[in-house]
Amino acid sequence: MCFQGWHSTEMSVDFRKLKSFVKVVDAGSVSRAAGLLRTAQPALSQQIAALESHFKHKLLLRSNHGIVPTEAGLILYRHAQLLLKQIEQAQIDIDQSTKALAGRVSIGLATYSASSTLSLPILKEMSTLHPQIIVHINDSFGHVLSELIMTGKMDMAMIYGSGPIKGVKLQPLFREELYLVSRAEQAGKKQGDEPLPLSALADVKLLLPSQGHFLRRLIDESLARARVTPNVVSEIESVSALGAAVTEGLGSTILPASVAASASSFEGVEVRRLIRPAIEATVSLCVSDHLPLSEPALATRSVLLTVVEKLMRGHPQGIRAV
Repeated sequence: MCFQGWHSTEMSVDFRKLKSFVKVVDAGSVSRAAGLLRTAQPALSQQIAALESHFKHKLLLRSNHGIVPTEAGLILYRHAQLLLKQIEQAQIDIDQSTKALAGRVSIGLATYSASSTLSLPILKEMSTLHPQIIVHINDSFGHVLSELIMTGKMDMAMIYGSGPIKGVKLQPLFREELYLVSRAEQAGKKQGDEPLPLSALADVKLLLPSQGHFLRRLIDESLARARVTPNVVSEIESVSALGAAVTEGLGSTILPASVAASASSFEGVEVRRLIRPAIEATVSLCVSDHLPLSEPALATRSVLLTVVEKLMRGHPQGIRAV
C-alpha cells in the first residue's frame, strides 16, 4: 500500500493525526477527545489545524450540538477509518505471522432471514477451525448492512438482494420463500399444508417489519400485485417480540419458514405457503468492492460459504438454490 499522496513538503499526515481527527468527530468535542486520547487539548487542536492546512479545506465546524465535520471532513473521516482499520489489522497480521490466524472479523446477518439462523453454525465452525479469530456477529435492526460494508465498518454480510449496489459486490447464495406464520389452530383445524393465495390475506391482521425493511417493501409490492391492501395492525422490529405477538393471536406475519422454525418465540405456530404470487427473496454475500479482505476475513468467508453449502444439502423448507 502506497501513501505517497499523503505527504507534502510542509508536513506529513501520520496515523496519529488521523486517529486524533476520528476521535474528535466521534466525540463531538475537542476537549472530550483530548481526555479520551490522554493528550493536551492545544496539542490536539494543532493536529487538526495541521490536517486542515495540508488538505486546504476546513474539516470541522462548531455547532449547537458540538463539533461536526464539514463535507470535506466527512470524506476524510471515512478514509481515515479505513486506513486505521487496515493498520490495526496489519499489526495483528504481523504479530501473528508465525502463529495461527488471528484477528477480528465482523459479519452482518439480515434480520428476518434464514441467514440469521446460520450464526450458531458459523460460530461453531470458527471455534473449531480458527479459535484465534474473534467473530463479531451483528443481526440488529436499524443498520443498512451494505453501507457498513462500503465504509469498512463491517467485513461481510448476508443481505437481501442481488442487484448492483454502489461500493459492494454481491454473491447470490440462495433464494428463500416467504410464508404466512400464524398462531396454531385447535386440533383438527390445521390448514398448514394448504397453500394460501395472497388474495386471501385481505382481512388478515398482519404484524410486519417497518416500511424501511427490505422484506416489508417486498411484501407490500407482492400484495399490491395481488390487489390486496394489507391490514397492518403493528410494525415490529424484534424477532422475539414478533413471535410472542403471533403466538398470542394478535395477528399473523409473513416470514421465511426457517425463521419461524428456529426462533423459540415462534414455537408451535402454523406455517402456510403463499401463492399467486409466491413471495421470494435472494440472499447474497456482500463484501466491499474496493477494500481487500484480511486473511482472517478470507478464512471466515470460506467457513460461511461452507455452512451455507451444508444448509442447502439439507433441503430446508422454503429455501432453494439460486
